[in-house]
Amino acid sequence: MGFACPDLSAFARVEELGREVVGQRLEPDRAVLACRVVEPDQWCRRCGCEDVPRDTVTRPLAHEPLGWRPTTLLVTVRRYRCPGCGHVWSQDTTRAAEPRARLSRRGLRWALEGIVVQHLTMARVAEGLGVAWNTANDAVLAEGRRALIEDPDRFDGVKAIGVDEHVWRHTRRGEKYVTVIIDLTAVR
Repeated sequence: MGFACPDLSAFARVEELGREVVGQRLEPDRAVLACRVVEPDQWCRRCGCEDVPRDTVTRPLAHEPLGWRPTTLLVTVRRYRCPGCGHVWSQDTTRAAEPRARLSRRGLRWALEGIVVQHLTMARVAEGLGVAWNTANDAVLAEGRRALIEDPDRFDGVKAIGVDEHVWRHTRRGEKYVTVIIDLTAVR
């Protein structure tokens, strides 16, 4: 099997976010990938006229770490102005992240998998993403709520549920209890 040409966009998995890597900067404590939006967005959403490019802004997004080095996507977002109605808008970046989010969708997925599957602490997840603890915690809780709790189909196929209470730890201040709920369908 032969080798293909190196493709940083594919390696960093930004293609699935609708982005293309156009530059990189490796710092001692992080990697910064300059990206641009791939899909054109040149039609006015109000009147349908073709746009006139106005300016660009950059949006930093914490992305999944590459080699445990925090990675930041510096996304260049083009802004447009309609010559017909004067409406101003920016390129759509919702494939990469929610509006006003600090983490890319891949970074958020990495964080959630780190917590749930690899049993990482929130401090370790925040360190891996290169963001503050509160930023990582708020994003992971919101994504967990969206993906796990608000999913109406999360109990499809469940026939038996087990519930167990356990004393988590004995301390001078009293016991700490935890309730565990598990799907026992396969065991049944």
